[in-house]
Formats: sequence, C-alpha cells, structure tokens
Amino acid sequence: MKPLAEFTHPALVRIRGVLCDIDDTLTTEGRLTAAAYAALERLQGAGLLVVPITGRPAGWCDHIARMWPVDAIVGENGAFYFRYDRAARTMRRRYVYDDATLAANREKLAVVRDRILKEVPGCAMASDQHYRVADLAIDYCEDVPALSPAAVDKIVSLMQAAGLTAKVSSIHVNGWFGDYDKLSMARRLMHDCFDIDLDAQKNDFIFVGDSPNDAPMFAYFPHAVGVANIRAFAGRLAAEPAYVTRAPGGAGFEEVADLLLTAR
Repeated sequence: MKPLAEFTHPALVRIRGVLCDIDDTLTTEGRLTAAAYAALERLQGAGLLVVPITGRPAGWCDHIARMWPVDAIVGENGAFYFRYDRAARTMRRRYVYDDATLAANREKLAVVRDRILKEVPGCAMASDQHYRVADLAIDYCEDVPALSPAAVDKIVSLMQAAGLTAKVSSIHVNGWFGDYDKLSMARRLMHDCFDIDLDAQKNDFIFVGDSPNDAPMFAYFPHAVGVANIRAFAGRLAAEPAYVTRAPGGAGFEEVADLLLTAR
C-alpha cells in the first residue's frame, strides 16, 4: 500500500465518484464526525458521485439514502441498493432476491445464528439485526468486548459450514446465502441508475474502505484507498488497496476528500 500522497495528479483529476465503506472508514470509534459528514457533502457539492457501500442494514440504508449527502447506497454487503429521487420523492430499491426468498433465507439464518451464539462464547447478535433483510450479522467487537481472531475465525467457519458466504468487517461477521458481494451490487447500481459501465470506467472512481469485507473492492479498483486502521488486518486481507491514508477512520476519509477537491 502506497502513501495516499503518491496518488498522481492526472489520475486524481479524472475521478468522477467516490464509493466508500461506512464503519471505521467514515466513522471514528463508532461515531460519524461532523468533519467526515461535511467531506461527503463537499464531494457531492463538487459534482462527484458519492455512494456508500456498506454492510449495514436496510433500515439504516433507507435513512442514509434519504437524509445524507449521497447519490445512492449499497447495503448488507451487496444484498440491495437504494436510490432516493428527491425531486419525485420516491425510493428506488433493488434486491438480489425476491420477498419470498428473503423470508425463507431469514428462517434458515436464525438456525445458524442460534448455533453460533451457543458455540462461540462472548459473541452476540448485532444490535442492528432487526433492521436487516438478507444477512446475519454477528457482533464480535462493536457492543461486546473484542473477541480473539480465533473466535472470529470460528464464527466464519460455522457460517461457511452452513452454506453461507461469510465476510469479516471491522465490527461484525456477516453471513448470507448466495455469491453476491459489495462489488456485484455496486456494478448493478452504477449501470441501472447512472448508466455507468464500471468495468470500462473503474479508473474514474475511488473506493475507500478499511476491512476484509472490502477486499473485492480493493482488488477491483486500481485507485482503492484504505484508511490507516486497515493495518489492523495485516495478513487477513484477500486483497489490499493501492493506497493508504495517514489518519484512521473519518479523518482518513477527509484526507481523500481534501486531495480530490484540491486537485479539482
């Protein structure tokens, strides 16, 4: 990972949009700072597309799409996208699965949840689970004392043994049925809502993240950036970003925004 300062000026000036994780990328110690929120607003105000790509639940994403200075959002690690049309006051929602499939999957996820809670002492169902439609989120350090890497690995293995795709974020282990991820839904969103072929235009976008569930995005985007706290996952990333900021969390995201806006 190269220092963010090595991002070249010609590459910076062609950037059209910023995709970013939320937890520990925009947030700092679990809170969204005024400065990080203002960075989103400044980016959007400069004409850049701003799209969070998060593991957070549908209930949160509805609020974010409506209330934050963003153009759309991908949630639950790629289970859906939401785009709010402020002029028409309508929300466009697209899910990987239909309602019947989502409901059936939630019943099966409950069985997996109960087994994990029984077999991995100290973990808990994530506090935002009630607002989810497609995945299971197990808390390993957000509202519980931090579990060991071995305990996190056991949660992952139990999910995988039950046929789930499992990804580790900075606070949760998320599991779901299917092979979708943050990248697959980001591609669909950009095509459906903005007529953008990401495969052809990925050099025109930055992704900013911080944890293993961002690895598909890090591998895909030549200009992916990790905020400094990504170093906590050294050796546990399937792919690393090209660049890393000096500061962690929201302050690191501000570095990215400042660099982009200064170049423009």
